[in-house]
Amino acid sequence: MAKIISNRTIIFEQPPLILGGAAVAGDKESKGPLGKLFNQIFTDDSLDTDSYEKAEMEFQRAALRKAAEKSQVPIAELNMIFAGDLLNQCAASAYAISGFDIPYLGQYGACSTMAQALLLAAITCDSGAAKTAACITSSHFCTAERQYRMPIVYGGQRTPTSQWTVTGAGCCIIGAADADNFGEISLTHNEQPIQKKPKHPFAVKIASGIFGKILDYGIADAANMGAAMAPAAADTFLTFFKNTNTTPADYDTIYTGDLGETGSKLLYELMTDDGFDISKNHQDCGLLIFDKTEQDVHSGGSGAGCSSAVLGAYILPRLQSGGERNILFMATGALMSPTVVLQGENIPCVAHLLNIVAE
Repeated sequence: MAKIISNRTIIFEQPPLILGGAAVAGDKESKGPLGKLFNQIFTDDSLDTDSYEKAEMEFQRAALRKAAEKSQVPIAELNMIFAGDLLNQCAASAYAISGFDIPYLGQYGACSTMAQALLLAAITCDSGAAKTAACITSSHFCTAERQYRMPIVYGGQRTPTSQWTVTGAGCCIIGAADADNFGEISLTHNEQPIQKKPKHPFAVKIASGIFGKILDYGIADAANMGAAMAPAAADTFLTFFKNTNTTPADYDTIYTGDLGETGSKLLYELMTDDGFDISKNHQDCGLLIFDKTEQDVHSGGSGAGCSSAVLGAYILPRLQSGGERNILFMATGALMSPTVVLQGENIPCVAHLLNIVAE
């Protein structure tokens, strides 16, 4: 069972599994550095529907189907689905999941939603409340711009600190520690015990995690989310390192999503002030998914679908292939709404983190 060792940090004594993951993406994302790694590409971001919101729903469904296929867990056998997006009332998720006849728990943490969903699903499976669960998040450039910024046809000027909302979705299938039948014994003809081959040979484990707390450092510029989120990221990292008695050097890679270039630089400064240097093994999902120079995305990518798409397309395959063994995956969220931003309020932010290992 999971236990809290100190100050919101959770250690799993029998770590839940990520049985499989998948990512789907739009046309611009397919032309970025990870383009060949996505499980499915949609060159028409509208998917021939009559609204971009309906297209985003289809992105979620596609990611779920691909993840279920890769994990060998039929969708009908899922006990729960944790899903979220950037639309008001998580509309894309609710409509996308409505036809699957599976218990649904809507998630909202802005760009931190995937890490939040993964931690909650892991706790749920670890507790015995579920055997398997899916975590899905998505975003869409056109739906986000319409909701958060300006009508696209206005051609509003983008500032250097702004980030480009990813059109894509990612999904992971989470299972209880025994979902893979690891450790199950069968007998040969001469009664010698042997290890049965696991059903999911590429499963990786969620060893620990930490839920972030909301921080507000006075940033009110919705076009500078990296600066708003960096303090929350630093707080979560520092708390986790202290509680686990680890340092950045103990991990192969430290992934964040999505601080972008601006937020990553600020994170380095904040961490250095407290004696930690993460610059040597840090990667940001918002900088991995796009070529910042060639694709004109300014400070990088963002959106609830950014970190989940990078996780499904790039990070999990690296763990499954042995390219990495021990990583930190953090997703950061700027918890703003269009109304509150127009009222001039600051942007509260949060950052959740997981330690994912391959054995």
